[in-house]
Amino acid sequence: MKLDTLITEPWADYGLVDSGHGRKLERYGRFRFVRPEPQAMWAPASDEWKHDGEFVGASDEEGGGRWHLGRNVPKDWPLGWQDVKFHAANTNFRHLAFFPDMAPQWAWMRDRVAEGDEVMNLFGYTGVGSLALAAKGARVTHVDASKKSVENGKANAVLSGMADKPIRWMIDDAVKFTAREVRRERTYAGIMLDPPKFGRGPTGETWRLEEGLPGLIADCVKLLTPESKFLVLTAYAVRMSALAIAELLRQATAPLGGRVEAGEMAVREEARGLLLPTAIFARWTRD
Repeated sequence: MKLDTLITEPWADYGLVDSGHGRKLERYGRFRFVRPEPQAMWAPASDEWKHDGEFVGASDEEGGGRWHLGRNVPKDWPLGWQDVKFHAANTNFRHLAFFPDMAPQWAWMRDRVAEGDEVMNLFGYTGVGSLALAAKGARVTHVDASKKSVENGKANAVLSGMADKPIRWMIDDAVKFTAREVRRERTYAGIMLDPPKFGRGPTGETWRLEEGLPGLIADCVKLLTPESKFLVLTAYAVRMSALAIAELLRQATAPLGGRVEAGEMAVREEARGLLLPTAIFARWTRD
């Protein structure tokens, strides 16, 4: 299988300014932040990075660490992507409350949805992807186990002027919710899922990507029909190949026809144009 690279280009409110020596410098609106980036093994374009804050990671492989922020950095601030508005914030998990490298996926799905299409966003986090599809007329079911993430998603909907859009905000375990939708014989025109490598549901359910993903994909495919339009899977910080998730998706969607494509996701650095890899993906489409 040929692997593709989905590239996030800089836009007005976001850009990868520079990277190297295990770190990256990004701009989020009027602020600049430094974060650890193990894949930036090269030298940076500049030795001097002016920034408003830095996340200093712990030494263990499981993450940890904390932000060191300037006094001018607020608790949150508004950003935008196309017609979607949302709040950025320095979270305890080292990211900024959304994933900018998802922009090419959002654009790809928006090209495929039509007014009234039912779509589902599993592990939907703060809802930027849900709002991107709702803005194109889709009826969205947004599922996340974190009450805080769902509340942030609702706040982003208000900020975007989309509080009245048909979005079901569900605080639920993604695996259990999907299984219930199968039993209800629901169908969707499109499904997007961005599962973590490890997580816990709202009542303590344990999720491990390698163990849970095959069953979850099988249930997602049961919610699709030959007329459905897409199934998009992304995976971050995992020790697996895009080829592996592509084959998983190819076998699961074989009865539907269509095609599967897969590869890496990357962000283009503004300083030199080089590509910083961020995640792997596989996606099925009917066209």
